[in-house]
Amino acid sequence: MALRLAHNDELALADLLDRALNKGVVLWGEATISLAGVELVYVGLKVLVASYGTAQRFRAAASNCLTERGRI
Repeated sequence: MALRLAHNDELALADLLDRALNKGVVLWGEATISLAGVELVYVGLKVLVASYGTAQRFRAAASNCLTERGRI
């Protein structure tokens, strides 16, 4: 299976997955079930999909940012 891009280049699914793991992808969603205006169930979902190396880079960048602001 290949995806077509605007410049008529073909991108294989493996290449797309490689790019997503290199850059990281965040999925974020919320759902609430209510009955007669009363919230019964709340579900929140936050997922980071990334390679181990990318996650470590994110962690180091966040740590540096907090250190510079004097929070750590």
